[in-house]
Amino acid sequence: MIPTLDSQIGISVYSTKFDGIGGKIRVTPEDFEVSEKILEKTQNSINQEEGYTVYKLKKKKIDTNHALSDVFKKKGIRLKSLGLKDASAITEQFVCSGNKGKTIEDYSTEKYSLKKVGFVKKPLSKKDMIGNHFKIKISECSHGLSSFTEFENVLNFYGYQRFGSKRPVTHLIGKAILQRNFDEAVKLILSFTSDYDSKENNEIRGKLADKQNYKQYFEKIPKQMDIERIVLKELIDHDDPFRAVRAIPLSLRRFYIQAYQSFIFNNSLSAAFTDGENLFEAKSGDVCFDHKGIIGKFIQGLDQNLALPFVGYSYYKKTRFDNQISQILKQEEVSPKDFFIKEMQEVSSEGGFRQAAIDCSDYSSHDNVVEFTLSRGSFATILLREIMKPSDPISAGF
Repeated sequence: MIPTLDSQIGISVYSTKFDGIGGKIRVTPEDFEVSEKILEKTQNSINQEEGYTVYKLKKKKIDTNHALSDVFKKKGIRLKSLGLKDASAITEQFVCSGNKGKTIEDYSTEKYSLKKVGFVKKPLSKKDMIGNHFKIKISECSHGLSSFTEFENVLNFYGYQRFGSKRPVTHLIGKAILQRNFDEAVKLILSFTSDYDSKENNEIRGKLADKQNYKQYFEKIPKQMDIERIVLKELIDHDDPFRAVRAIPLSLRRFYIQAYQSFIFNNSLSAAFTDGENLFEAKSGDVCFDHKGIIGKFIQGLDQNLALPFVGYSYYKKTRFDNQISQILKQEEVSPKDFFIKEMQEVSSEGGFRQAAIDCSDYSSHDNVVEFTLSRGSFATILLREIMKPSDPISAGF
């Protein structure tokens, strides 16, 4: 049985025949460890002289964006990460300054620490990151992990956190923006409720469903609902949904669009697998990534990984998956050209390609602990979903 939450984010299949061991993850933050891996060439380019400062950020109970925002607030230095790590884990990642000569000494708070590791000639970017290594404890599982051997046959779905986990709404907001329905986007941000969210949050959202309550409830919105506060203030001041959406930080507006693209991708992958397409081997005519992550057409004898379109305004139709993708777009009542948003061009997305299967290496398990490395952009929770087959992903810690 596929859980309802999975279906809501476009995942309607399991790609392995394994029965699943059940259990829970993230019982404590220490149960879920993530460390970022960068290219050896990049690692070797970090020197002790001058340039852009590189730090290692270690954290728990805080996500990357909030940690870096706190560093800026307290130390006045803007740092960029190569990837985002969530709050429900102990994580270690590289962050880099955007200005030469701007540097601070090692710094730590209760939730995170920054340690200077050296300098680079040009700022680090996502391209410097290979992936992440995970060490995860699964509690209360029905039997041992050692019987799971299908880690090479897991589809590369976007994971729960891409959609808001307990409150799967980010893709719905993205769709509303794409359809230029800014009124609906605002409504979703403020008043979309979920069975998995807290009673208090749902109560506030219930009140915000009525415009008459905006002024009265503004001060009652908890500080962590920072986006809701931004949107609500704009609506109270100007009563303009378009202006309210535009007040949201650009990175998050782009994320909403990407979440909707991720939803289409998950649906495409599910549909192609259900239709019997082989998604673990490329064949003539397919688009693939090589081992360096460079995209091109399939060439016999080369080490390549099959890719599926990630739909945007430059959607490439000439793949064996166009039938499934076109049907999904029709059902969703969107077209590739909608991803060019004339009214808000800065969030337009041309799309691209994404690997069809998870690239998992260094896989090992002992007792109830599993370790593995995933390439950049793949989600550990998707591999764990195949291992655990949880009936309720949220209560299982996803």
